[in-house]
Amino acid sequence: MATPSRFFPPASHATPIGLVAVGGSLSVDRLLDAYRHGIFPWPTFADEPMLWWSPDPRAIMPLDGFHVSRRLARRLRSGQFVATCDTAFEQVIRACSRGPGREGGTWLTPEMIAAYTRLHQRGHAHSVEIWSDERLVGGVYGVGVGGAFAAESMFYRATDGSKAALAHLVTHLTARGYRLLDIQQWTRHTGSLGAMEVRRRDYLQLLSGAVALPVTFGVQLQSPAEWHNGAAASK
Repeated sequence: MATPSRFFPPASHATPIGLVAVGGSLSVDRLLDAYRHGIFPWPTFADEPMLWWSPDPRAIMPLDGFHVSRRLARRLRSGQFVATCDTAFEQVIRACSRGPGREGGTWLTPEMIAAYTRLHQRGHAHSVEIWSDERLVGGVYGVGVGGAFAAESMFYRATDGSKAALAHLVTHLTARGYRLLDIQQWTRHTGSLGAMEVRRRDYLQLLSGAVALPVTFGVQLQSPAEWHNGAAASK
């Protein structure tokens, strides 16, 4: 059984809309504690107290069920994109917060950007970057706790830029031994890539096992040399 949170009531005690708590800082310790217990911050307005959530159902991306379309597989094989990790975290999170191609990033207030940048500087938040002709054209970032990774937001500036970032993230997490990729809320877009919803109690059970694993993100992106039949090549 997971150790109780230092800062929050149990996620299972959330309101019907998934609200767990109101207020509190975005310190590194509080954020990591939240993610270890299935809770995440999501403000409604920049000048309002922080809101902390644990929705039911919860959306996850099965690491063995990510769908790579034939079009995306061709693009990944073509060499059009170059993928890296943790080389441009601040560029990625800022791109997720503004401009065309952001996917769910309107909640990224300056306070949130600063907090996740601190997490990155402490080695807990990570990004995957997609480059084309040395230009950043897509990316995804999130938070790792043990063998669980919470993908927070992604963006694109070129067709399939965000999908490529997520594909590389899934492959990297699998290679590193992660067990859970949390995406918080299901959308039609993520559903087309293989995302699914699970009951919160089932998610919390998966999370409890994952966070206990001695897994680290690493410093070099683990990606397959090729992609085939609409899926990542196995190693």
